[in-house]
Amino acid sequence: MEGMSEDTREDTAIRRFRIEIPKSETDALAARLAATRFADPAPGPDYGVATDRVRHLAEYWRHGYDWRAQEERLNRHPQFITRIDGQRVHFLHIRSEHADALPLLLTHGWPGSVVEFENIVAPLTAGGFHLVIPSIPGFGFSGPTTEEGWDNRRIARAWDTLMRRLGYERYGAAGNDAGSMISVEVGRAAPERVVGTHVTQVFSFPSGDPAELTGLTDEERQALDNLNWFMEHKSAFNQVHAQQPQTLAHALLDSPAGLLGWLDQLLGEELDDDFVLANAAIHWFTGTAGSALRLYYENAKAPRPEGRTTVPLALSGSVGDFYGIRRFAERDHGDIRSWTVHPEPTHYLHHVAPEALAEDLAAFYGNL
Repeated sequence: MEGMSEDTREDTAIRRFRIEIPKSETDALAARLAATRFADPAPGPDYGVATDRVRHLAEYWRHGYDWRAQEERLNRHPQFITRIDGQRVHFLHIRSEHADALPLLLTHGWPGSVVEFENIVAPLTAGGFHLVIPSIPGFGFSGPTTEEGWDNRRIARAWDTLMRRLGYERYGAAGNDAGSMISVEVGRAAPERVVGTHVTQVFSFPSGDPAELTGLTDEERQALDNLNWFMEHKSAFNQVHAQQPQTLAHALLDSPAGLLGWLDQLLGEELDDDFVLANAAIHWFTGTAGSALRLYYENAKAPRPEGRTTVPLALSGSVGDFYGIRRFAERDHGDIRSWTVHPEPTHYLHHVAPEALAEDLAAFYGNL
């Protein structure tokens, strides 16, 4: 694909990039989807992503979903490739017409991609932000990773290098899912340059001391219940990724239907099919469904961050998601400026409620 030259570790050039998936690749995908062997239906609703759901997505991917339209939408935005710390990094760089616009670094998570932020680009650029939206190393057009150690902190250092390479010495960092954790680490890595971090989840958990749980507010108790439910019913992917990512990678790289089933456990039916398939297609066409899993493995091996953050932080969470528990967040973060919980039950607020998120971002950074 254009722009995917093999640069040396020291090459700091920034090259234009366009997504151009060859027809041979889309034809091969259609053939694999046509030959899918679907799992027999489970005898109940709680066994995981249902066969009917995967069949529906696979049939729509084969007969209805328009990848070329998605490709065109992404290619309307300026895209670039550079090399940082030996790793190819793909990013969108969309400048606002406002002369005094604040650069904002937006980081996605798993099983997402830069597509998470498509709906919020227009309100943010109109509202006075220059946007830098990179693909995490190992994901999409920034993948695959070929060496160990690409944990949140190394990615954060790479992101600060990217922003300085673009000429931005003062910027904000925002994100979702893994992007929430990475954004916090960007603030740790460059507190003199990051004016504030804005996240959709704060991953601060109880230490195990029962005394920490006395006097919880109703909201905190509900957030803890949401966390406990998720850990008991839907966290198997986290353990597999953290312990055996390569074992799973073989299946995800070989079967588009298998990929759909694995990704949809966190995407789900509340999201529109085009959004689900856009993210799945990026994993599939770039061959990075396996390397994306390694982020969990690297973070599981990495030492825990020490000390409270000092950069101003804002949360914009969702009632349908684990967004954090404020008393534990205050233990880990020294300057929480706002804590907002939106009524939309989703893990993808930037996609589902872009206007509301854009307002939150403008208010937070406007008050710094």
